[in-house]
Amino acid sequence: MTRPRLLVLRALGLGDLLAGVPALRALRRGLPEHELVLAAPAELAPVAASTGVVDRLLPASAPGRAVPRHLDWVGPPPDVAVDLHGNGPPSHRLLQTLTPRRLFAFAHPRTPGIEGPQWWAEEHERDRWCRFVEFYGIPADPADLRLPNPPGSSPAPGAVVLHPGAGAPSRCWPVERYAAVATALRERDRRVVVTGGPGEDELVARLAGQAELPDTDTFAGGLPFGRLSALVAEAHAVVSGDTGIAHLAVALGTASVTLFGPVPPSRWGPPADPRHQVLWHPGPDGDPHGRRTDPALLRIGTGDVLQALDRLHGLHGLDGFDGLTRSPHAS
Repeated sequence: MTRPRLLVLRALGLGDLLAGVPALRALRRGLPEHELVLAAPAELAPVAASTGVVDRLLPASAPGRAVPRHLDWVGPPPDVAVDLHGNGPPSHRLLQTLTPRRLFAFAHPRTPGIEGPQWWAEEHERDRWCRFVEFYGIPADPADLRLPNPPGSSPAPGAVVLHPGAGAPSRCWPVERYAAVATALRERDRRVVVTGGPGEDELVARLAGQAELPDTDTFAGGLPFGRLSALVAEAHAVVSGDTGIAHLAVALGTASVTLFGPVPPSRWGPPADPRHQVLWHPGPDGDPHGRRTDPALLRIGTGDVLQALDRLHGLHGLDGFDGLTRSPHAS
């Protein structure tokens, strides 16, 4: 007998998928007899598999954060289609073309036939999607976001991972400041590695050059998910902007320092936990897809990052962080 099929649209990036894990797990529990098909970028297949709830990934993507033009859905219509992509209407209409028996989606004035919940712009991403599935009678827990430890070994166990890139320049802290942090850490015999996603090779090379890091401690070009997750899982701490690797650190329970700029941590930040230090200077919202570093992000100094690492030292009794904030680079 053919299983009923549940199609979930979230054709976005790594951080978006990880922020959606609590809602995905709720859907899995609420509709256990369904095959859960996730429409997402093909490169996220290993991430989807690691959640333990996705049966199959349907490759779907579009430039930026746009809605895909079509879905390569084969066979009868989905029994349930769930729009975890956004508040519509393009994503609503894409799923409507498949004529699902039931459609879960946020309400939107241009798709009046959908009686979903209201979209709240200021809501945290994890809370938003859990509230969304609860509207349809499925209990959800925003804290249900942990991933199991990866099976592979880290290429740099115990290192501090610096990740200077992000989805847009507005969320990228200056490379020179990352390099100052790296130099201060290395002066205290802490290993530092630098990671970067596809298209960020120049960014990684600049940081590595300024901090005089060896080639063995630079990982450019976008590590495969298995290797990246092993690196993060065994890291001393992860320092990054508001991007996918910050969400991965949270999912794996790794200490982190996340730098926020155009978007406040109240919408995309980690759960309240001293293991996850958040740096943000309140101010008006900026453009998370802008071409220049957001002014709020520029107000974060290298000393702020080193102090955050000191707080992690105080929490965990970690060696190697003593006196970092007294470094001449912490300015």
